[in-house]
Amino acid sequence: MMADYVREVMTPGVVAVRPDASLVEAAQLMRSQDIGDVVVADGQHVVGVLTDRDITVRAIAEGIDPLTVSAASVCTPDPVVVGPQDPVSTAVALMREKAVRRLPVVEDGLPVGMVSLGDLAMAQDPDSALADISRAAPDAATRPAPDIRGPV
Repeated sequence: MMADYVREVMTPGVVAVRPDASLVEAAQLMRSQDIGDVVVADGQHVVGVLTDRDITVRAIAEGIDPLTVSAASVCTPDPVVVGPQDPVSTAVALMREKAVRRLPVVEDGLPVGMVSLGDLAMAQDPDSALADISRAAPDAATRPAPDIRGPV
């Protein structure tokens, strides 16, 4: 049975950081929660979405100190959002149109979940390769990082 509404496929709950949180704070939260993105929210509404790629490309690669830069200054601002009552087809169309892989799910201005390309793949075509990948345990992400500091 295919899902009709975003609430049926979204991942409930949101991991969020304040707009003034440092990139290090956001990255540590991503690591502890084993996720690749966080919602940037000011308590009243969603300000943006910050991904591990945003941190890497928009800050680290530019030589910006991740301890002194805020999540709000690096995140994708004013992200496209969907509501839990929106049809799945709306989420699919928005992802396609905006070329994004995840959308915050917002109700009454507050984030209540996330819906990802993988969530939609599992709902629309459970036998697809993307659905298989989305279901797979993220073993590489849970292994400790190698010590690359070299001799001290």
